[in-house]
Amino acid sequence: MLYWALLFFIVALVAGVFGFGGIASASAGIAQILFVIFLILFVIALAARALRGRMP
Repeated sequence: MLYWALLFFIVALVAGVFGFGGIASASAGIAQILFVIFLILFVIALAARALRGRMP
């Protein structure tokens, strides 16, 4: 998920450099959404691991 967020961010940067404002805006929005989803899932995974405890 983080890979896709970074990929869309890079696409947004390249599109912005070449002057494609609409594509850059859309790609940046998608990257932000994917990054937030990644953070939410990461926090849930950390909480689940903390509640479950370490298993050998």
